[in-house]
Amino acid sequence: MKKLFISLLAFFCIASSFAQTALTPEILWSMRRISGGTVSPDGTMVLYGQRTFNMDENKGNTDLFIFDVKTGVSRQVTNTPVSEMEAQWGKNNIVWFMSNGDDGLQIRKINADGTNIRTVSRFKSIELEGFRLSPDETYAMTIEAIEVRGDVTSKYSDLPKANARIENDLMYRHWDHYDDYKRRHLFLHQIMNENGLPVMYQKAIDIQRNEVFDGVLPPFGGTDQFCFSADSKKIIYTSKKLQGKAFALSTNSDLYEYTISTQTTINLTESNKGYDNNPAYSPQGDLAWLSMARNGFEADKNNLMVRKADGSIGNLTSNMDITVGSFCWHPSGKMIYFIAPTKGTEHIFEVEVATGKIRQVTTGQYDYISMSIFGDLIYAGRQSMVAPTDLYAVSIKAKDKVTQLTKSNADILSTIVMPKVQEKWIETTDGKQMLVWMVLPPNFDPTKKYPTLLYCQGGPQSQVSQFFSYRWNLALMASQGYVVVAPNRRGLPGFGQDWNDAISKDWGGQAMRDYLSAIDAATKETYVDKDRLGAVGASYGGYSVYMLAGIHQNRFKTFISHCGLFNLESWYGTTEELFFANWDQGGPYWLAENKANYEKNSPHKYVANWNTPMLVIHGGMDFRVPESEGIQAFQAAQLKGIKSRYLSFPTEGHWVQSPQNGLLWQREFFEWLAEDLHP
Repeated sequence: MKKLFISLLAFFCIASSFAQTALTPEILWSMRRISGGTVSPDGTMVLYGQRTFNMDENKGNTDLFIFDVKTGVSRQVTNTPVSEMEAQWGKNNIVWFMSNGDDGLQIRKINADGTNIRTVSRFKSIELEGFRLSPDETYAMTIEAIEVRGDVTSKYSDLPKANARIENDLMYRHWDHYDDYKRRHLFLHQIMNENGLPVMYQKAIDIQRNEVFDGVLPPFGGTDQFCFSADSKKIIYTSKKLQGKAFALSTNSDLYEYTISTQTTINLTESNKGYDNNPAYSPQGDLAWLSMARNGFEADKNNLMVRKADGSIGNLTSNMDITVGSFCWHPSGKMIYFIAPTKGTEHIFEVEVATGKIRQVTTGQYDYISMSIFGDLIYAGRQSMVAPTDLYAVSIKAKDKVTQLTKSNADILSTIVMPKVQEKWIETTDGKQMLVWMVLPPNFDPTKKYPTLLYCQGGPQSQVSQFFSYRWNLALMASQGYVVVAPNRRGLPGFGQDWNDAISKDWGGQAMRDYLSAIDAATKETYVDKDRLGAVGASYGGYSVYMLAGIHQNRFKTFISHCGLFNLESWYGTTEELFFANWDQGGPYWLAENKANYEKNSPHKYVANWNTPMLVIHGGMDFRVPESEGIQAFQAAQLKGIKSRYLSFPTEGHWVQSPQNGLLWQREFFEWLAEDLHP
């Protein structure tokens, strides 16, 4: 008890030494979160959302804002107790959006100056989950949940209070929710005029008719996965028309073209067996989308495809070792701009449709996360490890000419001193060069020695870029007095497809050696205290922590694992999207050809070597890495007599999403680190 008190006292003393100058969890949660950034049809305004959180009410709220390009001033368009969602421009600079009210969740519209809000739809008992306007505003396409299968009480009507599920196939749960026996279909609503006002009624065409498949990719697919043609006569949508085990084992989604006049559908990408999604038409009628070639590999190279009006199809990025994240047509139809990971950052690239010529538009230690184009300007969201998202205007013609438009957290940022981020390249055990981000505490003094954290990234194929997270925030960690070492180890995009692919079937091999190379290189810095090292991470990063605990040879003094995979055999038997497990582990553990892989790469096989304090965190609704993985790890540590703690969030999934849980997570995170790294 005395030791705990001293540790906590040390923690709060360190925190207080940065009082009023360093980032804290409470300050982080007070920040305004910017999303969107869509330029108006006439190029005079940029529409975006701003989300804030009320910790007392344990909820967030999104309001709409508009940046005036001419005056350089932002103004708030909505100010309501409910979130405005799916905001988009209509004709005459009218803003359309979805929001809840006394009439339920409806589609509404408002003038750009915030006046004359009116309800467009007249829906009743519809589970509306998104919408998109046609270019001519004749139609709106909605995402609606419809029941395709009854629950247990529909089978046993005399047992209305029965609480059970009866399953005959896989995919009965996905990421953080059980199958609700519904599918998300696309409905075509005609927008009619009533007393001079546009109105949408419940009567609509289900373009998937009686299918039992989703019209977007579940569970995260939304309006980015369907679009209208430029002439408003056709709809392209993404669907993975598979069920049960077939769905669990495959990534084969396709693009489907629905013709409104004939109500007929054709498959445009039947020959490709990997992911095809995120379609978008140019104003001239060419169709672009993202495509992965290999079925079952969710982290395959994402290519940018174009289907021209004559039906010919081309791959615009086939000759470049880069994977595309998102893209946007230039209004001329001659260029497409896309965001892609490159060397620990996310930048904007340009590709000429006619020639396939590619050039990088933006540079610097940033991540660009969204785009909207008008004329020679790209309106983009940008962030870094030490700066939350704001909107910027990027010149297409003038190299590196970037102008900041919004300063949504300027009042908060002006009161604190943020950490510094350094780029370092180190040599790995196999002679490769690896990028490591070093995040240094505020008011960094190179003559002092700092406790140091090795940050282990999840994914596993997910880049350690210049991301600004509201949970795994590296600037927040550094602001508590830690040096943070964040390596782009084997298996991350942005360094070529070979580097990305190298981790598959070798989770516990070279990637672990990369981690140890990174922390060993860091300890050669005079400011790193090699006697006060910790390792932290989530998902594959949590797996990494469990694995390092068995092989680190006393390098680390403490560990934190969030939603980590502990026993690969039990994980294979309880996870849901099996294509991921099959690709990265080689398939089921019971097959003879896979036994060596599971033996080598499963952290539970190395528990005999565990001897270091560990905090285990897990969500009860995590079905990608079920909670039993965290329970097993905690129980092993306890039975070995290792100082350990289990932080359980029964209602959270793979992420911690509610505000108060998020703040509690950070407080427990830093309290645990303080106990062993600030003795």
